[in-house]
Amino acid sequence: MTSPSESDTISVADLSATHRDLLWVLFQTGPSESGPLHHSLTDYYTDGIDHTRVCTVLEELVERDFVTKHTHDPTEFRLTESGRRALSARQAWEAGTHTTEGGRE
Repeated sequence: MTSPSESDTISVADLSATHRDLLWVLFQTGPSESGPLHHSLTDYYTDGIDHTRVCTVLEELVERDFVTKHTHDPTEFRLTESGRRALSARQAWEAGTHTTEGGRE
Protein backbone atom coordinates (compact mmCIF):
# COMPACT_ATOMS: atom_id res chain seq x y z
CA MET A 1 0.00 0.00 0.00
CA THR A 2 1.27 3.48 -0.82
CA SER A 3 1.55 6.29 1.69
CA PRO A 4 -0.79 9.29 1.35
CA SER A 5 2.07 11.47 0.12
CA GLU A 6 2.89 9.00 -2.66
CA SER A 7 -0.71 8.56 -3.81
CA ASP A 8 -1.35 12.32 -3.69
CA THR A 9 1.68 13.13 -5.84
CA ILE A 10 0.57 14.83 -9.01
CA SER A 11 3.06 14.96 -11.82
CA VAL A 12 3.29 16.33 -15.32
CA ALA A 13 6.34 14.15 -16.03
CA ASP A 14 4.38 11.78 -18.27
CA LEU A 15 2.68 14.56 -20.23
CA SER A 16 3.84 15.74 -23.64
CA ALA A 17 5.54 19.09 -24.05
CA THR A 18 2.33 20.45 -25.59
CA HIS A 19 0.35 19.43 -22.50
CA ARG A 20 2.91 21.11 -20.21
CA ASP A 21 3.07 24.21 -22.40
CA LEU A 22 -0.70 24.62 -22.31
CA LEU A 23 -0.68 24.28 -18.52
CA TRP A 24 2.05 26.91 -18.35
CA VAL A 25 0.14 29.32 -20.60
CA LEU A 26 -2.99 28.89 -18.46
CA PHE A 27 -0.92 29.51 -15.35
CA GLN A 28 0.44 32.73 -16.83
CA THR A 29 -2.75 34.07 -18.40
CA GLY A 30 -5.45 32.78 -16.09
CA PRO A 31 -8.77 31.46 -17.40
CA SER A 32 -8.88 31.49 -21.17
CA GLU A 33 -10.70 30.25 -24.24
CA SER A 34 -9.10 27.78 -26.64
CA GLY A 35 -8.52 30.48 -29.31
CA PRO A 36 -6.12 32.65 -27.27
CA LEU A 37 -4.39 29.52 -25.97
CA HIS A 38 -3.91 28.36 -29.55
CA HIS A 39 -2.58 31.78 -30.50
CA SER A 40 -0.05 31.72 -27.63
CA LEU A 41 1.27 28.32 -28.70
CA THR A 42 1.35 29.33 -32.37
CA ASP A 43 3.54 32.27 -31.41
CA TYR A 44 5.82 29.97 -29.40
CA TYR A 45 6.14 26.95 -31.71
CA THR A 46 8.21 27.67 -34.81
CA ASP A 47 6.13 25.26 -36.91
CA GLY A 48 2.83 26.40 -35.39
CA ILE A 49 0.19 24.10 -33.97
CA ASP A 50 -3.22 23.06 -35.24
CA HIS A 51 -6.20 24.46 -33.31
CA THR A 52 -7.78 21.00 -33.27
CA ARG A 53 -4.66 19.66 -31.53
CA VAL A 54 -4.92 22.38 -28.88
CA CYS A 55 -8.57 21.46 -28.24
CA THR A 56 -7.69 17.75 -27.99
CA VAL A 57 -4.88 18.46 -25.52
CA LEU A 58 -7.18 20.68 -23.44
CA GLU A 59 -9.75 17.88 -23.24
CA GLU A 60 -7.05 15.43 -22.15
CA LEU A 61 -5.96 17.87 -19.43
CA VAL A 62 -9.60 18.10 -18.29
CA GLU A 63 -9.76 14.28 -18.09
CA ARG A 64 -6.58 14.27 -15.97
CA ASP A 65 -8.03 16.95 -13.63
CA PHE A 66 -5.32 19.49 -14.42
CA VAL A 67 -7.83 21.84 -16.10
CA THR A 68 -11.54 22.53 -15.71
CA LYS A 69 -13.84 23.40 -18.57
CA HIS A 70 -16.51 26.00 -17.89
CA THR A 71 -19.12 25.78 -20.60
CA HIS A 72 -20.77 29.12 -20.89
CA ASP A 73 -20.56 31.54 -23.75
CA PRO A 74 -17.66 31.26 -24.53
CA THR A 75 -16.13 28.05 -23.20
CA GLU A 76 -13.37 28.83 -20.76
CA PHE A 77 -10.54 26.66 -19.43
CA ARG A 78 -9.00 27.09 -15.97
CA LEU A 79 -6.22 25.40 -14.05
CA THR A 80 -7.36 23.22 -11.18
CA GLU A 81 -5.57 23.07 -7.85
CA SER A 82 -4.08 19.76 -9.06
CA GLY A 83 -2.76 21.54 -12.14
CA ARG A 84 -1.20 24.28 -10.03
CA ARG A 85 0.46 21.77 -7.69
CA ALA A 86 1.80 19.75 -10.62
CA LEU A 87 3.30 22.86 -12.23
CA SER A 88 4.80 23.93 -8.91
CA ALA A 89 6.39 20.49 -8.46
CA ARG A 90 7.72 20.64 -12.02
CA GLN A 91 9.25 24.08 -11.43
CA ALA A 92 10.87 22.85 -8.21
CA TRP A 93 12.28 19.85 -10.05
CA GLU A 94 13.64 22.04 -12.85
CA ALA A 95 15.22 24.40 -10.30
CA GLY A 96 16.82 21.47 -8.50
CA THR A 97 14.96 22.18 -5.28
CA HIS A 98 12.73 19.10 -5.38
CA THR A 99 13.37 16.78 -2.48
CA THR A 100 12.76 13.07 -2.61
CA GLU A 101 11.34 10.92 0.17
CA GLY A 102 13.59 11.14 3.22
CA GLY A 103 14.57 14.75 2.47
CA ARG A 104 17.39 13.94 0.02
CA GLU A 105 17.76 15.96 -3.12
